[in-house]
Amino acid sequence: MTLPVRARATARVEAVAPEGGEGLLLEFLRAYRDSVQLIVNEIWRLDKTPSIKKLHAVFYDNLKRLGFRAHHVSEIYKRAKEVVEVTKKNKGSKPVLKKLTARIHQLDYKLDFASKTLRLAVLNDRWVELKLKWYSYLDKYLDGSWRLGEIQVSYRNGKIVVYLTFSKEVQLRELKTIMGVDINFNNITYTIVDLSGNLVSMGVVPFRGLSKALHLKKLAEKLQKKYPRSWRFLKLVRRVRARWLCRARNILTDSSHYIAKRLVEIAKEYSAVIVLEDLEKLREKANGDRFSWELQLWCYRRLQSFVECKALVEGIRVVYVDPRGTSKIPPNGKPLVFINYRFVKLEDTVTTRDVIASWNLALRGLRQMRGSRVRWSPDSPRCEAMTPRAKRGNPGAYSQVFTNNYK
Repeated sequence: MTLPVRARATARVEAVAPEGGEGLLLEFLRAYRDSVQLIVNEIWRLDKTPSIKKLHAVFYDNLKRLGFRAHHVSEIYKRAKEVVEVTKKNKGSKPVLKKLTARIHQLDYKLDFASKTLRLAVLNDRWVELKLKWYSYLDKYLDGSWRLGEIQVSYRNGKIVVYLTFSKEVQLRELKTIMGVDINFNNITYTIVDLSGNLVSMGVVPFRGLSKALHLKKLAEKLQKKYPRSWRFLKLVRRVRARWLCRARNILTDSSHYIAKRLVEIAKEYSAVIVLEDLEKLREKANGDRFSWELQLWCYRRLQSFVECKALVEGIRVVYVDPRGTSKIPPNGKPLVFINYRFVKLEDTVTTRDVIASWNLALRGLRQMRGSRVRWSPDSPRCEAMTPRAKRGNPGAYSQVFTNNYK
């Protein structure tokens, strides 16, 4: 029996402050941002990033005089240190913080789910009460299994946004089948095999969101060509272009959520492990103008991350395999004849290359689980029967912490 794993989810909720409360909140967020920037400036000049203990000794008294609570100060340390470490790792220039965002510790807020109100501690031990714009899909976090952690409060474009972080312990399901998933531009093809490699089921989930998003992107590009120099300065043109691109983004996000939810439901029905393609270097190998143009909006990484998150909540494992050559190799050893770029003939059956690819992905996932290296979904424990081989010199190379939006 495997140990339970921790699943995390983040819910985005808009909030409204009463009269006078928005000013106090903005004052706190500006002071929070400026304090983080102050510490970032001091750390940036050092060759080595100091520890939290050293940062506490240097900045604690000064930040307390500004009216911050003790937990506010600790969150400011962490935020500043994270910003500097990530920027130096990416070899960037000194960061300048502009967004009004603050992390709030569990002891610095009070959330009443009955009245949907949030009370935040701000400067000088004052409190601000926010009314949350609650949505029905968020009620699933109130069933008692989810635990609320720290939150994040942001102020953008005149709106107050609160990010609620939930976590719960999930027991991984006992696997009975393997589900290979092939992600394409217009569909998602899956094939399910049992632990002996025998075919169980296969199917296709349509993915129409990309074609709609590409159409909207094409309209935006035509509009820019019509006004090649002045489109940035014409308010109406800018608004129309922004509306089309925003609609394209929303279509891709909703389509990814729907497909991920559908795939997880199928995997849950068959008690399957989900096998995804490792497409990390796909953009580097893109060739052809049309493929590169479509690839800009092909949200395969977002879709895979949604699948991982939703699968982890349901206790389903996720494996990544190398997809190289999966659409060219016969999965059952029978002769494979190519009819054209899309259709093939496997013995006496005419099918698509997508089916062949998803079938081979499932078989590769099955072979990897029998002893070679496996990359499990984040936070998954390493049970005795399925131990992934750690990277040489870094035993914890494949242990990760996964946080994502779950809709």
